[in-house]
Amino acid sequence: MRRKARTVAAVRLLLVAIAACLLSLAATHARAQTPSVEYAVKATYLYKFAPFVEWPAGAFEPSDPLVICVVGNDPVADLVDEAVKGQAALGHPIEVMHPGASSPDARCHILYVALRGAAAASLLERVRGKPVLTVTDAANEPRATGIVNFVVQDNRVRFEIDLRAAAENHLVISSKLLNLASRVSPKP
Repeated sequence: MRRKARTVAAVRLLLVAIAACLLSLAATHARAQTPSVEYAVKATYLYKFAPFVEWPAGAFEPSDPLVICVVGNDPVADLVDEAVKGQAALGHPIEVMHPGASSPDARCHILYVALRGAAAASLLERVRGKPVLTVTDAANEPRATGIVNFVVQDNRVRFEIDLRAAAENHLVISSKLLNLASRVSPKP
């Protein structure tokens, strides 16, 4: 009888250990997927911003694509090509370019900066005054921010908008997009 009770107890203990392992694996898998969803949302936002931005006259020719330039390498940069495949914005097909940090293409309408520190700040300075919507990940580099800056709040991808930077680049941001922003820095 004792032997049977020990066997039942051992089986129960084994089942509890297996269940704990499965729960641990499921929790690890869920945590591993959260960042990939975050990056996919950020990559999608890049082209979704376009209808809410007014570029100055002459920024687009009727046959021109909307050009999203991605400089640097991070998980968002890796997903942009897939996110925009088959998409259009403002009546223009979307084209993604990956120019080097030293020479962003003059055709860029949206520039996602996946760099840090002085390299990010230098690149943002080079496009200041040009009709380019600059987008950065403020969580990665809080000192080098663009017009739109991604932030994560309460496990949700949000964004902040700097109206001063938008005005410097001759861009007007729609009030609809401003209402969705978690924070808006006003014009001076």
